[in-house]
Amino acid sequence: MRLSAEHLSARRGEDLLFADLSFTIEAGKALVVTGRNGSGKSTLLRVVAGLLRPETGRVSLDKPGGEAGMRAAEACHYLGHRNAMKPELSVRENLVFWQRFLGDAGGRGLSALDAAEAVGLGDIVHLPFGYLSAGQQRRMAFAKLMVSHRPVWLLDEPTAALDRSAEGVFTGLIRQHLALGGMVMAATHQPLGLETAEELKMTGFAGAVEAMW
Repeated sequence: MRLSAEHLSARRGEDLLFADLSFTIEAGKALVVTGRNGSGKSTLLRVVAGLLRPETGRVSLDKPGGEAGMRAAEACHYLGHRNAMKPELSVRENLVFWQRFLGDAGGRGLSALDAAEAVGLGDIVHLPFGYLSAGQQRRMAFAKLMVSHRPVWLLDEPTAALDRSAEGVFTGLIRQHLALGGMVMAATHQPLGLETAEELKMTGFAGAVEAMW
């Protein structure tokens, strides 16, 4: 399996954030997107996730034996700056909702309890999500990725609000996902402890303008 982007360009309002951007992520590999604030890291992830339409270019998924014309977005989990969980619902109710909403056709997703235990918080699934600390909420948002299997994880500043021990748990889960043939694309200012990850450095609007001339 391979995720490919070809000649992507994107704007925010009238500003061109990046242009003619191409990359490939193979099964079992990670791509870390770096660059200053405003350089287009989050926008790039949203384009790959199918949440934003690119100005030019396309994102495709090459899946041997897969459905012809399968959209890359259908194979992606997206974890943005916000956790996308209802504060008044319990942790279990949030995770069960996402499992049902996203589906688990491959049958490889974890139960809500197992996913919570994987991030070290299995004993608080009964609590309303809004009662949790910022770090606990981020960990539970990460558990959301595991209740429904999708091969591509798109992570935007995934270690925000995490302490050092939680970062270790997070890195271990990413390594496990990669070992099973998954793919990860992460925009971050912090090292993720992935020694074999490739880097894509975003230059922002100035670099995009230069590339056009």
